[in-house]
Amino acid sequence: MTTTTPVWNPQRPSGMPYHRYRPFQERVHVPAGHRGWPSARIERAPLWVPVDLRDGNQALAEPMDTPRKRRFFDLLTAVGFKEIEVGYPSASRADFDFVRHLAGGGAVPDDVTPVVFTPARADLIDRTFDAIEGLPRAVVHLYIATSPVWREVVLGRSRAEVRRTVREAAEHMARRAGDAPGIRFQFSPETFNLTEPDFVLELCDGLTRLWDASPDRPVTHNLPATVEIATPNVYADQIEYVHRNLSRRDSVILSVHPHNDRGTGVACAELAVLAGAQRVEGCLFGNGERTGNVDLVTLALNLYAQGVDPMVDLGDLDAVRETVEHCNRLPVHPRHPYAGDLVYTAFSGTHQDAIGKGLARHARRAAELGVPESAAPWAVPYLPIDPADVGRSYEAVIRVNSQSGKGGVAYLLRTHHGIDLPPRMRPDFARVVQAATDDSGREATPKELYELFRATYLTEGAVRLHAWSAHEPSPGVHRFVCTLEAGDRVGDYEGTGAGVPTAFVDALAGAGVPVEVLDFTEDGTAAFAECRVGGVTAWGAGTGPSAAVHAVLSAVNRAVR
Repeated sequence: MTTTTPVWNPQRPSGMPYHRYRPFQERVHVPAGHRGWPSARIERAPLWVPVDLRDGNQALAEPMDTPRKRRFFDLLTAVGFKEIEVGYPSASRADFDFVRHLAGGGAVPDDVTPVVFTPARADLIDRTFDAIEGLPRAVVHLYIATSPVWREVVLGRSRAEVRRTVREAAEHMARRAGDAPGIRFQFSPETFNLTEPDFVLELCDGLTRLWDASPDRPVTHNLPATVEIATPNVYADQIEYVHRNLSRRDSVILSVHPHNDRGTGVACAELAVLAGAQRVEGCLFGNGERTGNVDLVTLALNLYAQGVDPMVDLGDLDAVRETVEHCNRLPVHPRHPYAGDLVYTAFSGTHQDAIGKGLARHARRAAELGVPESAAPWAVPYLPIDPADVGRSYEAVIRVNSQSGKGGVAYLLRTHHGIDLPPRMRPDFARVVQAATDDSGREATPKELYELFRATYLTEGAVRLHAWSAHEPSPGVHRFVCTLEAGDRVGDYEGTGAGVPTAFVDALAGAGVPVEVLDFTEDGTAAFAECRVGGVTAWGAGTGPSAAVHAVLSAVNRAVR
């Protein structure tokens, strides 16, 4: 790769000490080999395993108590998660008590398996098994840091010493589990992505044998990107290497646990699944230490947006978010994928126009297919999924501020007030709205838009119609009789025409107000007229029983003001 700066790039060296940091290839060996993952497709959801109650909880300034944990656990089971990491029983009394609470009966559905987390120490393993006593099913999750930096700096152990520690811990777990059919085992070589690949295989294969894993009682090997160190393709290469080289592969559930230090946790998880991972650990909305764990909600709905069943029900996403925010005491960002308050909202005029047209086309398409709009294929610009599928209404899809355009303004008037502006009139009112929002510096609500519309088009002006009547003396001929005030003159006038609006225009001419109607639209709710008066062109609008007459009068007054 060339380091020469091209002439079109004016950037200059930053002065930051980037030389202090080593690229991943100098820190860990990633075996070269055939890459199958780039051409793979995700056609079914992996097993999602939320770790909010353990890993996510450890990252909270105020860790959850039992009532908050129980509310969170009940949410996870209601959404459809079937394997849930519920705690680190040896880490705190609160975690131990919560696991005992679940073991007390009635809290864990028959198809849900709790997971508990333990370090590789006999006394802590004992504490963990004491916590799960009485649970009919559980996964006991053993972990130890395995990478050179952690071995040298944190543990002060060699590879052989780590291997021995893991074996002794695994043997102790097997003794404690005995013949209990409901207990399965999981192993995490923490900091997997910085660990020598041969050492990972050696540890994992050794435990697969020791625990006598089989297809009907598999072991889970979980490979964490404990701290992200490289682009997601590197993690995928590492996962694929293990996937291809694990022994007794049909007896192993290959799991991943990406963090988000580089902001690529979601991409790491998706590429890892392409590379052979069958199980993904993460947190709802990505809570976790530092920049967080991988976001299971985003992962699941990314699949959904590709036409793949996520195997969890996020149809009421706002209720899910409300519970998570309550339990974590952390807000979900308004721009968070799928769940944020603003993710289905368009302020930009071009976006609004495209969305408005897309929603209209979607409605027509559903009618043509003879199906409800909720069942019709989705293809609306700027909206990757139908907001209604995750419990959002369309009310917040288009919102208006100074960046908005004619399409968004027209959409809100139509959907909230039944005022369907003609396409040629929309730029006229959009200019009014933009001037108002430029002045205020804030968003205009649908109610405020209607008030602007009313103040612009539905108020009196210099030309006033005090009284009038119209009738059709012969077919196709209308007679309009009125009292008009124009400036300082008040008089009675009459006119004839093919319709009431044209008869009114004829009466206006008699009053010295020559009017040319350039465009006229009436839809039963409102009428809209574009008129030229004395060389000035303006739009007007009217509502109610006399909408047509008042639309012409509105245009006249806006032209002569």
